[in-house]
Amino acid sequence: MQIKGNKFMVTGGVSLIGSHVTEQLLEAGASEVVLFDNYSLGTTEMIGHILEDSRVKLVRGDITRMNELYDALEGTSGIFAIAGFLTLPFSANPALGLTVNALGHVNVLEAARYRGVGKVIFSSSVATYGDPEPGPIDESRPFRFHTMTPPGVLYGSTKIIGEQLGRLYSERYGVQSVSLRYATVYGERQHYRGVNALYIIDTYDKLMRGERPQIPGDGSEVHDYIHVADVARANLMAMESDVTAEALNVATGQATSLNRLFQIIAGIVGSDLTPDYGDKAGAVRVTTSSELDFSIGKIKQMIGWEPQVSIEDGIARLIAWRKAQG
Repeated sequence: MQIKGNKFMVTGGVSLIGSHVTEQLLEAGASEVVLFDNYSLGTTEMIGHILEDSRVKLVRGDITRMNELYDALEGTSGIFAIAGFLTLPFSANPALGLTVNALGHVNVLEAARYRGVGKVIFSSSVATYGDPEPGPIDESRPFRFHTMTPPGVLYGSTKIIGEQLGRLYSERYGVQSVSLRYATVYGERQHYRGVNALYIIDTYDKLMRGERPQIPGDGSEVHDYIHVADVARANLMAMESDVTAEALNVATGQATSLNRLFQIIAGIVGSDLTPDYGDKAGAVRVTTSSELDFSIGKIKQMIGWEPQVSIEDGIARLIAWRKAQG
């Protein structure tokens, strides 16, 4: 599906990923972009420059209410289904998390079906793998959850449900759907709700206050940090492709330890403080592996995407943005 000249909806449009997808849609020549958001996890404060574009329409609505979705979808060609509960809020309100992530996505697909929307790009997660064993992790890996805490299992389960709903609607009703399994997303307009990306902004904030950041365990825990600009580009490329009923990893394919993350941040801000190692009581953690190897071969082959922003450049961009906020 062509981006230029078409109208799109971004559910969760006020979010970190939603706002970056919107920026790239506008740059690509979309005729109109509807930002559909209930403001429960964000405000329009950070996206004022986006709202200045006459092609952007802000609609306050909730994906758990079908009528609001249906009304806002008139003339829409594609949906970027980004709205959803993350692991941290999921742990505090599992009932609402299940409603939003499962029933909410049913509503998105049903509204798309009856409104004649051609394609839905679903924001899934590498949480669909759970706590994977060592070795390359491609899209055929099963959900390994027996070593995980309940919030992570519940969150990952809802993403699996969302992916299967997309396959069902693609096969049965012709609503094309691609599920993008994001690794740890970070970047400008970073929020404080992502379990793993939170280390970046939290470490920066503490160093700027002259405090020693706390790092769990011995700092050998690794994650695959993917910059939000690369994630947004994957969304647009998936929408423009002919691919449907598929799940694709959106990652860098490179693991970065918490120790390395700290070194990058401390180097940028010029701090000589050292981390304070130890687990924080009551902290929500998803995986604690010291090995991680996400395969991005499938997404390269199917839509031609590969990451462009290195972890060093990405963190520098995030910190520059954070400094600009005062």
